[in-house]
Amino acid sequence: MSIRYTMRQLEYLVAVGEAGGIVAAAQQVNVTAPSISAGISHLENELGVQLFVRHHAQGLTPTLAGRKLLDHAQMVLRQAAALRDLAGELSGQVRGPLAIGCLSTFAQVVLPGLRRSFVADYPEVRISQLEADQPELFSLLRQARIDVALTYDLNLPADLKFFPMLELPPLVAVAPDHPFADRAEVSVEELAPLPLVLLDLPLSADYFLSFFAQKSLRANIAERTRDMAVARSLVANGFGYSIFNIRPLNDLAPDGQPLRFIPLAGHPRPMKMGMLMNTSLDRSSLHKAFLDAAKAWISTNSGRITGGRIQGSKAGKQP
Repeated sequence: MSIRYTMRQLEYLVAVGEAGGIVAAAQQVNVTAPSISAGISHLENELGVQLFVRHHAQGLTPTLAGRKLLDHAQMVLRQAAALRDLAGELSGQVRGPLAIGCLSTFAQVVLPGLRRSFVADYPEVRISQLEADQPELFSLLRQARIDVALTYDLNLPADLKFFPMLELPPLVAVAPDHPFADRAEVSVEELAPLPLVLLDLPLSADYFLSFFAQKSLRANIAERTRDMAVARSLVANGFGYSIFNIRPLNDLAPDGQPLRFIPLAGHPRPMKMGMLMNTSLDRSSLHKAFLDAAKAWISTNSGRITGGRIQGSKAGKQP
């Protein structure tokens, strides 16, 4: 007796196993919940086993058979992806799925425009994206849940390869009535006693605070937030200064209040924006094409990324 199922139904199975529910899985693979439910029911009927235990209002839990089949389904999907990549290599075409991770602090500035440009050149590529903080991006790459990550060069582990593309020096953000608002630059020594609105993201916070530690100073942290938009609004409304590497084009906080941006004196280490990849995986023609496209797009749009006012930004050389 032949068993009939589709690769798409295997994708549904894996999505439900990872998400723990029909609705979350539907969002993950961008289809309707009834489609996911019908696909899982078809697999159970074809395979003759129950794959999940349904809990009222608590999602789905894989059965023992379901867990074993999930492992095999993931393996089949990886092999199918490798087959598509091989076909693309042999035909010279760039196509197939590409999962992109991006640091949440600049995803809204970079990822939509880069995706639109890349898909216009390579319409047979199917892109999915995830926004995360730095440690989460490392984990997603190691689990092969994403193929590449756009991020900064912060605490990069040895098993991941970073391709630098753009330098972003730190800028001090203040309200227009701040005592430093009209300064050409401001030093860490001058900032230390003043209230700081800290962008409190993993590794990023350590980077900003390192400017003070290098001078044997301690920052006066008045506010903490993990949201850059909230930080800008707090600054614009007089709750303190902050330090960023990304500058908005219009120098306005999300609530419409104006901001001033001042270079930090002393040439502190800039962040480098670039692409991160797993060194244990061979780069396919798709990955190489996206790497080249990202380097070109970021170089062309560096003014937009930096707010159009940072001088001396450099694209890194691709090995």
